[in-house]
Amino acid sequence: MSAQPIRSTVTARGQVTLRRSLLAHVGVQPGGQVEFVPLPGGRLEVRPAEGKSLASLRGILKRPGQRVVTLEEIEETIQKGWAGLLEFED
Repeated sequence: MSAQPIRSTVTARGQVTLRRSLLAHVGVQPGGQVEFVPLPGGRLEVRPAEGKSLASLRGILKRPGQRVVTLEEIEETIQKGWAGLLEFED
């Protein structure tokens, strides 16, 4: 007996949300990470990522004297970057 497929939508940013039942099936908890392994025939294997959890990376980019950036500012910068509206210094 084969399992029923579960469909998900790919966002404009290329993101896919995995249902809790799928995450539980591969043993991933909230805040955990998954790896996608490309397989022949256009298939992907999803498995728990080895190594550090996402939570363990909190504050890794913090620099003394650096101002705190809000999530809204980060989101706005990402959108501008995708739209080609950012100018970079050489």
